[in-house]
Amino acid sequence: MSVFADLVQHLADLLHPFFGATAAAASIVLFTAFVRLLVHPLSRAAARGQKARTKLQPKIAELRRKHKDSPEGLQKAVLELHAEEKVSPLSGCLPGLFQLPAFFLLYHLFSNTTIGGKANELLGHELFAAPLGGRWADALGDGGVFGAAGLVYVGLFAVVAAVASFNFRRTRRMMAANPVLPAGDGQAVPGMGAMSKVMPFMSFFTLFTVAVVPLAAALYVVTSSTWAAVERAALYR
Repeated sequence: MSVFADLVQHLADLLHPFFGATAAAASIVLFTAFVRLLVHPLSRAAARGQKARTKLQPKIAELRRKHKDSPEGLQKAVLELHAEEKVSPLSGCLPGLFQLPAFFLLYHLFSNTTIGGKANELLGHELFAAPLGGRWADALGDGGVFGAAGLVYVGLFAVVAAVASFNFRRTRRMMAANPVLPAGDGQAVPGMGAMSKVMPFMSFFTLFTVAVVPLAAALYVVTSSTWAAVERAALYR
Protein backbone atom coordinates (compact mmCIF):
# COMPACT_ATOMS: atom_id res chain seq x y z
CA MET A 1 0.00 0.00 0.00
CA SER A 2 2.93 2.34 0.66
CA VAL A 3 3.90 2.17 -3.03
CA PHE A 4 0.39 3.22 -4.02
CA ALA A 5 0.46 6.02 -1.43
CA ASP A 6 3.73 7.30 -2.91
CA LEU A 7 2.18 7.19 -6.38
CA VAL A 8 -0.81 9.28 -5.30
CA GLN A 9 1.45 11.73 -3.47
CA HIS A 10 3.81 12.14 -6.44
CA LEU A 11 0.88 12.64 -8.79
CA ALA A 12 -0.55 15.24 -6.41
CA ASP A 13 2.82 17.04 -6.37
CA LEU A 14 2.83 17.14 -10.18
CA LEU A 15 -0.71 18.55 -10.27
CA HIS A 16 -0.17 21.06 -7.46
CA PRO A 17 0.82 23.97 -9.76
CA PHE A 18 -2.52 23.59 -11.55
CA PHE A 19 -4.90 22.64 -8.73
CA GLY A 20 -3.27 23.94 -5.57
CA ALA A 21 -4.73 22.52 -2.35
CA THR A 22 -7.07 20.22 -4.28
CA ALA A 23 -4.20 18.54 -6.19
CA ALA A 24 -4.64 15.23 -4.31
CA ALA A 25 -8.34 15.16 -5.20
CA ALA A 26 -7.43 15.90 -8.82
CA SER A 27 -4.90 13.05 -8.75
CA ILE A 28 -7.67 10.66 -7.65
CA VAL A 29 -9.88 11.82 -10.52
CA LEU A 30 -6.97 11.32 -12.93
CA PHE A 31 -6.22 7.90 -11.43
CA THR A 32 -9.88 6.93 -11.84
CA ALA A 33 -9.82 8.00 -15.48
CA PHE A 34 -6.71 5.88 -16.02
CA VAL A 35 -8.42 2.83 -14.48
CA ARG A 36 -11.50 3.41 -16.63
CA LEU A 37 -9.32 3.59 -19.74
CA LEU A 38 -7.70 0.29 -18.79
CA VAL A 39 -11.06 -1.47 -18.47
CA HIS A 40 -12.59 0.23 -21.52
CA PRO A 41 -11.87 -2.79 -23.77
CA LEU A 42 -13.83 -4.92 -21.28
CA SER A 43 -16.68 -2.40 -21.38
CA ARG A 44 -16.76 -2.60 -25.17
CA ALA A 45 -16.79 -6.41 -24.95
CA ALA A 46 -19.62 -6.22 -22.39
CA ALA A 47 -21.64 -4.01 -24.75
CA ARG A 48 -21.14 -6.44 -27.61
CA GLY A 49 -22.11 -9.30 -25.31
CA GLN A 50 -25.28 -7.52 -24.18
CA LYS A 51 -26.36 -6.89 -27.76
CA ALA A 52 -25.63 -10.53 -28.63
CA ARG A 53 -27.61 -11.79 -25.63
CA THR A 54 -30.55 -9.62 -26.66
CA LYS A 55 -30.53 -11.25 -30.08
CA LEU A 56 -30.53 -14.68 -28.43
CA GLN A 57 -33.72 -14.04 -26.44
CA PRO A 58 -36.08 -15.70 -28.98
CA LYS A 59 -33.88 -18.83 -29.06
CA ILE A 60 -33.71 -18.92 -25.26
CA ALA A 61 -37.49 -18.58 -25.06
CA GLU A 62 -37.78 -21.58 -27.37
CA LEU A 63 -35.39 -23.56 -25.17
CA ARG A 64 -37.48 -22.70 -22.10
CA ARG A 65 -40.56 -24.04 -23.86
CA LYS A 66 -38.73 -27.18 -24.92
CA HIS A 67 -37.23 -27.86 -21.46
CA LYS A 68 -40.00 -26.43 -19.28
CA ASP A 69 -40.09 -29.64 -17.22
CA SER A 70 -36.33 -30.00 -16.94
CA PRO A 71 -34.44 -27.10 -15.28
CA GLU A 72 -31.16 -28.99 -15.57
CA GLY A 73 -31.72 -29.59 -19.28
CA LEU A 74 -32.61 -25.93 -19.77
CA GLN A 75 -29.47 -24.76 -18.02
CA LYS A 76 -27.29 -27.06 -20.13
CA ALA A 77 -29.01 -26.02 -23.35
CA VAL A 78 -28.65 -22.30 -22.58
CA LEU A 79 -24.95 -22.73 -21.78
CA GLU A 80 -24.46 -24.65 -25.02
CA LEU A 81 -26.25 -21.91 -26.94
CA HIS A 82 -23.99 -19.24 -25.43
CA ALA A 83 -20.93 -21.33 -26.27
CA GLU A 84 -22.15 -21.91 -29.82
CA GLU A 85 -22.77 -18.19 -30.37
CA LYS A 86 -19.53 -17.29 -28.51
CA VAL A 87 -21.40 -15.13 -26.00
CA SER A 88 -20.26 -14.98 -22.38
CA PRO A 89 -23.12 -14.49 -19.89
CA LEU A 90 -20.60 -12.98 -17.43
CA SER A 91 -19.02 -10.38 -19.72
CA GLY A 92 -21.15 -7.58 -18.28
CA CYS A 93 -19.69 -8.15 -14.80
CA LEU A 94 -16.02 -7.92 -15.78
CA PRO A 95 -15.62 -4.09 -15.94
CA GLY A 96 -16.96 -3.70 -12.40
CA LEU A 97 -14.95 -6.61 -11.01
CA PHE A 98 -11.67 -5.29 -12.43
CA GLN A 99 -12.26 -1.92 -10.75
CA LEU A 100 -12.80 -3.31 -7.27
CA PRO A 101 -9.06 -3.54 -6.40
CA ALA A 102 -8.55 0.15 -7.23
CA PHE A 103 -11.56 1.16 -5.12
CA PHE A 104 -10.47 -0.90 -2.12
CA LEU A 105 -6.90 0.45 -2.39
CA LEU A 106 -8.21 3.99 -2.10
CA TYR A 107 -10.62 2.99 0.66
CA HIS A 108 -7.87 1.48 2.81
CA LEU A 109 -5.34 4.15 1.91
CA PHE A 110 -7.57 6.92 3.24
CA SER A 111 -8.91 4.89 6.18
CA ASN A 112 -5.53 4.24 7.85
CA THR A 113 -3.72 6.81 9.96
CA THR A 114 -0.36 5.13 9.35
CA ILE A 115 1.24 3.54 6.28
CA GLY A 116 4.40 1.48 6.56
CA GLY A 117 4.83 2.59 10.16
CA LYS A 118 4.71 6.28 9.25
CA ALA A 119 1.95 8.85 9.54
CA ASN A 120 -0.38 8.88 6.55
CA GLU A 121 0.33 12.31 5.07
CA LEU A 122 -2.41 11.89 2.49
CA LEU A 123 -5.02 12.41 5.21
CA GLY A 124 -3.95 16.05 5.34
CA HIS A 125 -5.22 16.69 1.81
CA GLU A 126 -8.66 18.15 1.19
CA LEU A 127 -11.23 18.66 -1.51
CA PHE A 128 -11.96 22.32 -0.84
CA ALA A 129 -12.86 22.21 2.89
CA ALA A 130 -13.51 18.45 3.21
CA PRO A 131 -10.66 16.11 4.24
CA LEU A 132 -10.13 13.26 1.78
CA GLY A 133 -10.02 10.84 4.69
CA GLY A 134 -13.26 12.11 6.20
CA ARG A 135 -16.80 10.85 5.75
CA TRP A 136 -20.18 12.52 5.39
CA ALA A 137 -20.90 11.91 9.08
CA ASP A 138 -17.77 13.91 9.94
CA ALA A 139 -18.95 16.77 7.72
CA LEU A 140 -22.37 16.74 9.38
CA GLY A 141 -20.71 16.98 12.78
CA ASP A 142 -18.53 19.88 11.64
CA GLY A 143 -20.85 22.55 10.34
CA GLY A 144 -23.84 20.48 9.25
CA VAL A 145 -25.21 19.89 5.77
CA PHE A 146 -24.49 23.41 4.59
CA GLY A 147 -21.17 23.82 6.35
CA ALA A 148 -17.97 24.17 4.33
CA ALA A 149 -17.33 20.41 4.27
CA GLY A 150 -21.01 19.54 4.02
CA LEU A 151 -21.38 21.55 0.81
CA VAL A 152 -18.71 19.38 -0.82
CA TYR A 153 -20.91 16.35 -0.20
CA VAL A 154 -23.98 18.24 -1.40
CA GLY A 155 -22.14 18.76 -4.68
CA LEU A 156 -21.16 15.09 -4.91
CA PHE A 157 -24.69 13.94 -4.09
CA ALA A 158 -26.05 16.28 -6.79
CA VAL A 159 -23.70 14.77 -9.39
CA VAL A 160 -24.59 11.22 -8.33
CA ALA A 161 -28.33 12.00 -8.41
CA ALA A 162 -28.01 13.53 -11.90
CA VAL A 163 -26.05 10.51 -13.19
CA ALA A 164 -28.47 8.08 -11.52
CA SER A 165 -31.46 9.87 -13.06
CA PHE A 166 -29.80 9.69 -16.48
CA ASN A 167 -29.13 5.96 -16.00
CA PHE A 168 -32.69 5.44 -14.74
CA ARG A 169 -34.22 6.92 -17.89
CA ARG A 170 -31.80 5.10 -20.18
CA THR A 171 -32.40 1.74 -18.46
CA ARG A 172 -36.17 2.18 -18.65
CA ARG A 173 -35.93 2.93 -22.38
CA MET A 174 -33.67 -0.09 -23.00
CA MET A 175 -35.96 -2.42 -21.05
CA ALA A 176 -39.02 -1.10 -22.90
CA ALA A 177 -37.28 -1.63 -26.24
CA ASN A 178 -36.03 -5.12 -25.26
CA PRO A 179 -38.65 -6.67 -22.95
CA VAL A 180 -37.89 -10.03 -21.37
CA LEU A 181 -39.70 -12.70 -23.32
CA PRO A 182 -42.01 -15.14 -21.50
CA ALA A 183 -40.81 -18.64 -20.83
CA GLY A 184 -42.81 -20.03 -23.72
CA ASP A 185 -45.96 -21.13 -21.92
CA GLY A 186 -47.19 -17.60 -21.34
CA GLN A 187 -45.66 -17.33 -17.87
CA ALA A 188 -43.00 -14.83 -17.00
CA VAL A 189 -39.55 -16.05 -16.06
CA PRO A 190 -39.47 -16.48 -12.24
CA GLY A 191 -37.92 -13.47 -10.52
CA MET A 192 -37.58 -11.37 -13.67
CA GLY A 193 -40.59 -9.22 -12.84
CA ALA A 194 -39.06 -8.06 -9.57
CA MET A 195 -35.64 -7.67 -11.20
CA SER A 196 -37.12 -5.52 -13.96
CA LYS A 197 -38.61 -3.19 -11.35
CA VAL A 198 -35.40 -2.91 -9.31
CA MET A 199 -32.81 -2.57 -12.09
CA PRO A 200 -33.59 1.06 -13.08
CA PHE A 201 -33.02 2.15 -9.46
CA MET A 202 -29.63 0.44 -9.02
CA SER A 203 -27.65 3.60 -9.82
CA PHE A 204 -29.24 5.43 -6.89
CA PHE A 205 -27.52 3.00 -4.49
CA THR A 206 -24.32 4.93 -5.27
CA LEU A 207 -25.66 7.69 -3.02
CA PHE A 208 -25.32 5.36 -0.04
CA THR A 209 -21.76 4.40 -1.00
CA VAL A 210 -20.71 8.05 -1.27
CA ALA A 211 -22.22 8.75 2.14
CA VAL A 212 -20.36 6.04 4.08
CA VAL A 213 -16.88 5.69 2.51
CA PRO A 214 -13.92 8.07 2.88
CA LEU A 215 -14.19 11.11 0.62
CA ALA A 216 -11.27 9.91 -1.56
CA ALA A 217 -13.09 6.64 -2.28
CA ALA A 218 -16.35 8.55 -2.79
CA LEU A 219 -14.59 10.73 -5.34
CA TYR A 220 -13.47 7.59 -7.16
CA VAL A 221 -17.05 6.26 -7.18
CA VAL A 222 -18.52 9.54 -8.45
CA THR A 223 -15.92 9.90 -11.20
CA SER A 224 -16.22 6.24 -12.24
CA SER A 225 -20.03 6.24 -12.28
CA THR A 226 -20.10 9.46 -14.34
CA TRP A 227 -17.60 8.00 -16.81
CA ALA A 228 -19.62 4.76 -16.98
CA ALA A 229 -22.86 6.61 -17.72
CA VAL A 230 -21.31 8.47 -20.66
CA GLU A 231 -19.51 5.34 -21.86
CA ARG A 232 -22.65 3.19 -21.79
CA ALA A 233 -24.69 5.84 -23.55
CA ALA A 234 -22.13 5.75 -26.37
CA LEU A 235 -21.65 1.97 -26.49
CA TYR A 236 -25.32 0.96 -26.19
CA ARG A 237 -26.80 3.58 -28.52
